Amino acid sequence: MRRGGRRRLAAAIGASAVLAAVPAGVAAAKSATARAQPGTAGARAPGDPVRLAVIEGFSGAFANAGDSVWRNLAFAVDRVNARGGVRVGAAWRPLQLVRLDSQGQVEEAIAMLRKVTDQRIPFVLQGNSSAVAAALIDAVSAHNEREPGNRLLFLNYSAVDPSLTNERCSFWHFRFDAHAGMRMSALADALAQNPRVRRVYLLNQDYSFGKQVASLARQMIVARRPDVEIVGDELHPLGRIKDFVPYAAKIKAAGADTVVTGNWGNDLTFLVRAAREVGLAADFYTFYGNGLGAPAAIGEAGVGRVRAVAEWHPNAGVPAAERIYLDFRRQLRDPREDYFNLRHVVMIEMLAAAVEAAGSTEAAAVAHRLEGLTHRGPPYTATMRAADHQLLTPLYVSVMERAGRQAGDGAPEYDLEGSGLGFRTERFVELQSSVLPHSCAMRRPDG
Repeated sequence: MRRGGRRRLAAAIGASAVLAAVPAGVAAAKSATARAQPGTAGARAPGDPVRLAVIEGFSGAFANAGDSVWRNLAFAVDRVNARGGVRVGAAWRPLQLVRLDSQGQVEEAIAMLRKVTDQRIPFVLQGNSSAVAAALIDAVSAHNEREPGNRLLFLNYSAVDPSLTNERCSFWHFRFDAHAGMRMSALADALAQNPRVRRVYLLNQDYSFGKQVASLARQMIVARRPDVEIVGDELHPLGRIKDFVPYAAKIKAAGADTVVTGNWGNDLTFLVRAAREVGLAADFYTFYGNGLGAPAAIGEAGVGRVRAVAEWHPNAGVPAAERIYLDFRRQLRDPREDYFNLRHVVMIEMLAAAVEAAGSTEAAAVAHRLEGLTHRGPPYTATMRAADHQLLTPLYVSVMERAGRQAGDGAPEYDLEGSGLGFRTERFVELQSSVLPHSCAMRRPDG
């Protein structure tokens, strides 16, 4: 698995720096001095910044997830700015994040989008909530049709409802994360190889993404393991449950030996904490069990039992990607902030490449350059499929273990969030094996 990762490896792109540009009246990343050395690209005199609006839930039930996204995006932007930013025509321009709080709500996200269009910001970034992403896709598409002189592009880093690049696909939307079908396929393959799995309980959030996870899990698990019994399939309100003990008790009473969940943020942290409280000795197959408080909440009970699926993880054994991760880790003020997603780096690098190739920040010009673009760099080679704007990537299924030298030979080197627990690769899914067909019939602009 590690050998496969290394074959896809290219040299790390640039050195890191810290974002310092702050637009008037808008909260932005905490500034610090850039570390670009004299004579490097970072020493170029910057032109006007290329602004990227981040519409995310920075307050409310999932504020911790929004803050994590901000740290990851700020780090990715700093890397580009350290080498001078992006070349647009003859000018080198820094990237600049603009922070807009949607509170995790569709209505607020649309209100924030109006601020984006009023300020003529060409790019909008969002990912925490497929419901919000679906609304943004519709709103961006409608706006671009009404105002062709002020079009914008929507870059999605983690809203993984498959419909967003299938029946709801849009020329103005690009997804940089493997969608739920791709992730669940990898998880189901891993689950099928686990002889302990006999009785499965599906617990997910009651909105479009959670419903998709439940449906996909049922289909894919039964197809791979007809002997497995689905003993429960339940949805719970999104972001409103503080006490998951009744749910955990119900799972235990059903005799489930395995839980499959797409829960994220506090909905996952509170669930696994409740499972520990009631003594639920079950395997957990998750989309996001590798961060945002989950490792610490699970604790030792998760060793050998909790699995997560992602495009990469810190113990994947890809040296150049590991160096980028360590640079991110060195900048953290608190080890509990150690939740790093390299897909944010990949997204920003691909956007920078598309802007430079287009010689413009105009949405349609950049979109055409993003279509079919291949990123050859750590941690993987990834291609933006032109037909549906879904990024195609390899995937890792990893399992929780005690981490660090004190854990013994063969243990993961890096723990997560200061928990003493890390993840090791259990299954590596090659890019060609992670690709799923699509049903996108994309409507393209005339000009």
